Amino acid sequence: QVQLVESGGGLVQAGGSLRLSCTASGRTFSATTMGWFRQAPGKEREFVAAIRWSPGNTYYADSVKGRFTISRDTAKNTVYLQMNSLKPEDTADYYCAAGRLVVMITQAKEYSYWGQGTQVTVSS
Repeated sequence: QVQLVESGGGLVQAGGSLRLSCTASGRTFSATTMGWFRQAPGKEREFVAAIRWSPGNTYYADSVKGRFTISRDTAKNTVYLQMNSLKPEDTADYYCAAGRLVVMITQAKEYSYWGQGTQVTVSS
């Protein structure tokens, strides 16, 4: 089993920044790809960003490209999502996800483990 715990969500004004963290514990060797998804009220869960644990390849949704940065700290078993230039449309619950063999990185069904989520609210 792999447990994921997110933190760092909160309320921020448009144009501001937040940094989300996701720490994995348990059988972390079972998680070779980690990603961030978000879900706004009344909308489907959507892909935000992902990282291959080794060698650290990163992938982004077009809507956040150039504004968000995903990174990982191997020693801490932690993945981060640095969010800059936040927009009201970024408001959502953000979920950390992990999987052992993830091929289609933008598809939520590819991931086996999920955190409980952290809320991000961007005011206009």
